[in-house]
Amino acid sequence: MSLISAAGLGVAHGGVAVLSNVDFTIAAGEIVTVVGPNGSGKSTLVRALIGLEPAATGQVRRAPGLRIGYVPQRLHIDATLPMTVRRFLSLPRRVDDAAARAALARCGVEGIEARQMARLSGGQFQRVLLARALLANPAILILDEATQGLDQPGVAAFYRLLEEVRQETGAAVLMVSHDLHVVMSASDRVICLNGHVCCQGTPRVVSAAPEYRALFGLGTGGALALYQHVHDHDHDDHTHDDHTHAGGHDHAPPGHGPAPKDHRHAG
Repeated sequence: MSLISAAGLGVAHGGVAVLSNVDFTIAAGEIVTVVGPNGSGKSTLVRALIGLEPAATGQVRRAPGLRIGYVPQRLHIDATLPMTVRRFLSLPRRVDDAAARAALARCGVEGIEARQMARLSGGQFQRVLLARALLANPAILILDEATQGLDQPGVAAFYRLLEEVRQETGAAVLMVSHDLHVVMSASDRVICLNGHVCCQGTPRVVSAAPEYRALFGLGTGGALALYQHVHDHDHDDHTHDDHTHAGGHDHAPPGHGPAPKDHRHAG
């Protein structure tokens, strides 16, 4: 079942196109990662999918009553503002103590309710943000550069946690990330974005795509992956294994179009 889909999506800022002709879908239980260079429209795509950015062209559809857990790219809390973890978890809706404790424990930061948010380490802060997102019992978790500021072991641990959450709750996960080496092993499907969808498919297919290599070079195929994703469910081989173009070519959902020609997009 599709949770969120977009067809021909375009977004403009100040009359300047940021995204054009983007087709997107994510199904229940999938882990999908969006990668791309700075300024490629990754955060704009996420914001459009959850309704925070208006579409200039095309449309976005969300499943009726869809519950979304959102972890934004940046959240600044003033160090002079008293804000305990427990209080933060009850914004904007109050949750009971048992639910708060369970969410923190699920995210590996049990017993920090009385700590000030501004005094948490980077890893603790991101896990509290994830705990707050999980309190909504979401059908899909959306994370925009959620591992910024974490060291490599912290990044790997965070992605392991996401996989555990997906296995336990069945929630889909949509991530925007720069952590290419981890992402290429931690995702079911990768979408390479540069104002349009350059290529998409399984990590192995995308890492070999000339469009991906034109943007990121030859050393990003996942050989240095910190975390090897283990599937707990099956995908039909044809579902995601063909990468597709969306830059001036006819295109279709992964696996339903002709094999793309071997040429590069310069972006």
